[in-house]
Amino acid sequence: MTAPVQHAQARPLWEQRMRAPRYTLPAWAKSAPDRCVFVSDRSGVAQVYCWDRTAGTVRQVTDRAAGVQNCAIEATGKAVWWFADTLGDERGQWLRQPFGGGADVPAVPGASPYWPTGLAMGLRGHALMGCTTEDGTAISVVEPGGRTRELYRHDEPAQAVDLSRALDLAVIAHSERGDLWDPGIRILAMDGSTVADLEGEAVGFSPVPGDSRLLLLQAREDRYEPAIYDPGTRELLELPLGLPGETAVEWFQDARSLLVVHDHQARSHVYRYDLDTRQLTRVRTPEGTIAHARTRPEGDAWFLWSDSVRPPAFLGLIEDLRFPLADQPPPPAAVARDVWVDGPGGRIHALLSLPDTAQDTPAPAIFMLHGGPDDHDTDAFEPEVAGWVDQGFVVVRVNYRGSTGYGRAWTEALRPRVGLTELEDIAAVRQWTVDQKITDPDRLILAGWSWGGYLTLLGLGVQPEAWALGLAGAPVADCAAAHHQAMGEIQALDRSLFGGSPAEVPERYRQASPITYVDAVRAPAFLCAGASDARCPIDQVRAYAARLAERGIPHAFQAYAAGHSMTDVEERVATFRRQLEFTRRHLPPAAR
Repeated sequence: MTAPVQHAQARPLWEQRMRAPRYTLPAWAKSAPDRCVFVSDRSGVAQVYCWDRTAGTVRQVTDRAAGVQNCAIEATGKAVWWFADTLGDERGQWLRQPFGGGADVPAVPGASPYWPTGLAMGLRGHALMGCTTEDGTAISVVEPGGRTRELYRHDEPAQAVDLSRALDLAVIAHSERGDLWDPGIRILAMDGSTVADLEGEAVGFSPVPGDSRLLLLQAREDRYEPAIYDPGTRELLELPLGLPGETAVEWFQDARSLLVVHDHQARSHVYRYDLDTRQLTRVRTPEGTIAHARTRPEGDAWFLWSDSVRPPAFLGLIEDLRFPLADQPPPPAAVARDVWVDGPGGRIHALLSLPDTAQDTPAPAIFMLHGGPDDHDTDAFEPEVAGWVDQGFVVVRVNYRGSTGYGRAWTEALRPRVGLTELEDIAAVRQWTVDQKITDPDRLILAGWSWGGYLTLLGLGVQPEAWALGLAGAPVADCAAAHHQAMGEIQALDRSLFGGSPAEVPERYRQASPITYVDAVRAPAFLCAGASDARCPIDQVRAYAARLAERGIPHAFQAYAAGHSMTDVEERVATFRRQLEFTRRHLPPAAR
């Protein structure tokens, strides 16, 4: 007998939100701005799409079972590039497909599989491409037809950033000093010789032909501020904005002003900075979070915006995007309110989402920890957060030390005691919610993905009395074992974070590893990991689950057929449903 189809209206609210299609902000061709590409899971799996704004048409470019996450469009708009890996392992090659459809061909014929480390499209069919293998990183100019000219090679990771419009300069980010958290900038000539070495984070060359100035961000006291470097005169122009938190900048297309997106205390604000008058002017956007922004010709800009209640939407500074795909919007979610808690390293900012059923009695709660660690939770639409609120849980999201958005000192504070520092802040916020009688201390869940999954497992062992249950997705369970199996970029990040490799500083890896404290774990744990994850490899997660089994700790282990991220909507829905079922089975009932 065929099972009846469950109509969208019959699905629970959390599932309706989770099934709502997600989109990246479209990228446009530099010389053909009405030709665009984006990634969406509207087919059920993340795939690449091209969008012809002139014709008003959208075409699906890829159709891969494991999905696709990275794409670009040539400056001419004639072809789309997308990265083909193996089941989400992030290793493979860039493929090129005509914008109007046709066969996929390797962007660089004959290249062995590699991990992508940056791609920048230049004019006249050229591209700057970074590739990492076990032998190190190479950055090359790819010419029309796929012939390459290597500009840079090093054992340490590096990133391709941009090509000048005249195709005479390239800019890269490198970690030759051995610290991936503090990379350097190098401007290269087309023969590979060094034009300039700079400090900071490269953004890109001026979009105006004949103008080779480079926009970058540099550390100034407790923040990063924009600056402009002129390779011709070797002059550096500092542009102090004085905005606390995180600042992202981009050239407007006339190079006379900058688009500034300011992230601070979980929300975004947008500004235009006039380079002639040095005036910073606020651009009106709704309160919430700008996930991504891109400038456009004629002084326009596009934004991908949402807040905790309303789902993502495309906004235009001057002109509406005229996006042709109209989907049924998902149900709204609960508002996130701000709380500030005194912690051992300073005031901690957290976001609190309360269910409609919240009464005077303390409620069960889930502490959802963000990944990164150099990231932060924001006032943005999160279906998983809304799903737990629907179930009657208070959701607490802590921007612990190590998070971005609160200054450089806050972000870098985790480095002396990786993992343990973050847990101190989470414990302080936990205690505050208990003291305020918001949460039931006997019914608290620790949960997260990636770095958040790592902190979940670490917390279950370091703070066993604090947590009734754990939900860890794509976690690091054993820092040393994960390091040995991870891709090169992650190994370099480990060396930066811990001050060396497991062979060089074994005690630091041991102290930070959840497996060190597994014998103290009391709470049931749900673990899931990607079979092809090159960032948090599955073997060390499976070994952690085996240790829980040996001790008789209730647990579940799910291996999904993908890499670090779930690109399949059905898999994401099924995983959340399993987490709900695991929680109902193992979370203690409320005390009478």
